Amino acid sequence: MNDSSNTPATTASESDDANDGSGDGDEPLEPDAVVEFEATGVTDEETLARLRTVSFYLDEAVEIPGTNYRVGLDPILGLVPGVGDATASALSAYILVEAAMLGVPRATLARMLGNVVLDATVGSIPLVGDVFDAAWKANARNVRLLEARCDDTSPAAAAADRRFLVAAVAAVTLLLVALGAATALGALWLLGQVGLL
Repeated sequence: MNDSSNTPATTASESDDANDGSGDGDEPLEPDAVVEFEATGVTDEETLARLRTVSFYLDEAVEIPGTNYRVGLDPILGLVPGVGDATASALSAYILVEAAMLGVPRATLARMLGNVVLDATVGSIPLVGDVFDAAWKANARNVRLLEARCDDTSPAAAAADRRFLVAAVAAVTLLLVALGAATALGALWLLGQVGLL
């Protein structure tokens, strides 16, 4: 039942004033806030435990006999053409979604996304990608990043993530420029060999 006697009525002008953002009671937005999610009654520790379990099964579930090295379902699923890599990538994306719901800074989410994209891209190469998946272990890396940011919420930790992202973007940009230059030089050389230049 709606009991409107306990709530004050607001006029249209009061409503407009409250929504224009110029009121004195407005607080600035937190710069690293990702999205506000409703509380579901699940604690951060329970979420982290669940993500550790998912990461374990994807990256370290099976010990290779005669060694101390462990692999998970990620490289094993990658052996199934098409569906296997897509399934493993979807499970990796689940870790990203949970990290966003925990309120991890955007810079950390971007690092985690980079791990997943690299894992999915290289992992899609037949056989070589499966070996890469077994060695890279993107999910374990992402859970470690998540735990580090949950334990250390200092501005220095966020700054370290930002520095890493700037360096990664610079390295990829430099790599793409070098690749473009090498392609152009190779094309010019080839055209010269054919006699078109």
